Amino acid sequence: MISFAAVGLNHNHIYSLTDQLLAAGATLKWVYAQEAELLAAYCAKYPQAQLARSEAEVLEDAQVQLVISAGIPSAHAPLGMRVMQHGKDYLSDKPGFTTLAQLEEARRVQAETGRFYWIYFSERLADKGTTHALALVQAGAIGRVRHVLGMGPHRLNLPARSAWFFQRQHVGGILNDLASHQIDQFLLFTGSSTAQVVSARTANYAHAHYPELEDFGELLLQGDGCTGYARVDWHTPDGLPTWGDGRLFLMGEDGTLEVRKNCDLAGRKGGAHLFLVDKQGVRYIDGSSTPLAFGQQVVADVQQRTQRALRQDHCFTVSELALQAQHMANQQHTQGA
Repeated sequence: MISFAAVGLNHNHIYSLTDQLLAAGATLKWVYAQEAELLAAYCAKYPQAQLARSEAEVLEDAQVQLVISAGIPSAHAPLGMRVMQHGKDYLSDKPGFTTLAQLEEARRVQAETGRFYWIYFSERLADKGTTHALALVQAGAIGRVRHVLGMGPHRLNLPARSAWFFQRQHVGGILNDLASHQIDQFLLFTGSSTAQVVSARTANYAHAHYPELEDFGELLLQGDGCTGYARVDWHTPDGLPTWGDGRLFLMGEDGTLEVRKNCDLAGRKGGAHLFLVDKQGVRYIDGSSTPLAFGQQVVADVQQRTQRALRQDHCFTVSELALQAQHMANQQHTQGA
């Protein structure tokens, strides 16, 4: 079994990552972060983690095979390259990169070292409804997918946000951050190895007091015989009992499939609600008992050098498209200013 370490705790995704790896039998050895309050919370939940005195203490430990991180986004890539150069695999929260230059350097280091640089697209990898939908599509339930509509609304929750969250240099923009989830799903559900960003736009509709924040983003994608649209935002109303009414709509040649990821406004409890329509009729599917295999697949990939959890080229392609979409939106904003 493998040993792993957590370095960078700025987003709560670090807990989901840790839980999935522990459930798969991996051993948590180290934790390191510069923020004392974040360390205290993490160690309270995972008392088995040893407090590292420095990042170097983690990277120089030959027993550690995998480093996970949910630090400040702009620090993801520099850490990932140091991890790979120390002969370890790396699993980062999204976004994996905040600039195209970071992405190109990571591609070079990954090719040189042969280590993995994975990105945690949690809206699929930690979502039972989306996992169930992917299995249905791959089994041919709705035929070839020709269009994907993905919506990722989020609650802003201003009191809980740190200063870096409102600084573009640290996040890279809303399309680079949130829409990476929808790009990941578009490629997988359509079977596309790459795509083209047709159009992209961002806006700050309701938070002028945070001038670098984008609270709305949208983009159009063109794949191999398919298209997709993604909308992401920070406008989830406080009255919704979850962080966002995430939805996925798939149009196939033989049917349609909708996933209501986190809640069903019609009244069903919980999340992972699927609605399949084909020639036989309309069918509701409860996906809440769908097992999540990501943790087990990561452990196996680290040990066996396979790519069942995430393909390396897929992670880089999603990141490149997200960065391209953000750049396109930024240019349009500048030209329209």
